[in-house]
Amino acid sequence: MDQQPCVVGVGLVPFAKPGASEPYPVLALAAVRAALRDAGLEYARIQQAYAGFVYGDTGSGQRALYEVGMTGIPVVNVNNACSTGSTALFLARQAVAFGAAECVLALGFEQMNPGAIGMLFSDRPTPLDRFDAVTDALVGHGEIPLALRYFAGAGLAHMQQYGTKLSTFAKVRVKASRHAANNPLALFRKIVSEEEVLGSPTIWPGVMTRLMACPPTCGAGAAVVCSRAFAERNGLDAGVRIRAQAMTTDRPETFAARDMRELVGVGMARAAALQAYERAGICPGDIDVVELHDCFAQNELLSYEALGLCPPGGAEQFICDGDNTYGGRVVTNPSGGLLSKGHPLGATGLAQCVELVEQLRGNAGVRQVVGARLALQHNLGLGGACVVTIYERAH
Repeated sequence: MDQQPCVVGVGLVPFAKPGASEPYPVLALAAVRAALRDAGLEYARIQQAYAGFVYGDTGSGQRALYEVGMTGIPVVNVNNACSTGSTALFLARQAVAFGAAECVLALGFEQMNPGAIGMLFSDRPTPLDRFDAVTDALVGHGEIPLALRYFAGAGLAHMQQYGTKLSTFAKVRVKASRHAANNPLALFRKIVSEEEVLGSPTIWPGVMTRLMACPPTCGAGAAVVCSRAFAERNGLDAGVRIRAQAMTTDRPETFAARDMRELVGVGMARAAALQAYERAGICPGDIDVVELHDCFAQNELLSYEALGLCPPGGAEQFICDGDNTYGGRVVTNPSGGLLSKGHPLGATGLAQCVELVEQLRGNAGVRQVVGARLALQHNLGLGGACVVTIYERAH
């Protein structure tokens, strides 16, 4: 029986550059305490916990939660690349929706190293070996760090097919900085101009500059998910519910299509979005606010089309018309997104959840999307998983 999962508490700590943050147990403790305080619950009421992280040893979830309390509940460690945080949320929602538990914690945290992300184990096959082989064949540029090469190549494919201009990707980054200026939890709050984005150090000439890439970051976020019945019995705010959620992984066309856009998850995102819309009984035009996975400005543009916010090939016009910001069709990444808020891999999905819950509660301050009733979250990880979640304001 579907128990109508509600998000009754959220918590987030300000993200910080590697080397400038507290250790992960301290970050996680602060995020969980904030979520419990927001919900008005004691940790003893939590029946299960899903703890997401990418760069950490086994048992890091337990180590983080020992600081909160040692109640003997199941603690499940979750690692699903950049979609780790939303995968923890997916598992928490499933547990509640199908009656395995009534009140569950989803936690995401990351303590990252400086520089581009990479593989930790050199003595075994990398899980991205097939991605690397296709990328080598399609675009080369093996001297560029892997994530930058993937997403720059995907942006290049869009440029080649539709004539998309580099300045359009720069406009995405400018929009992110304007939104982040109003978010006290964002890492980068300085508004940048299109000229500054285009003039930042080149990663791939004519395709990507440094300011089009998100920074490695440390941080933590948490959400308390419970059934509506549990919320009502305990006097909790059940005003934000998860109306639908879908999770997808790669299909053969990820590699067989020989298209960098498919390689970076456009197909996964499209499939997850379609499933979520169908389960929610809505269409993309019903969405008021979106937090999507803008690890690169290029991926934000690609995601507009994958999520059905604009037609294929229509993303450049969508951006140039301002349909991705306040006063346009759908406000995208009011938090500033990964580009400005930062991207601590395990925490990102929970940070997106926090922003959308605040938006639907009407508590986002100057970032508030007026009248927001339906919100969409898109969190993507290569290798590969995509989670799309649709939230609704229940009253």
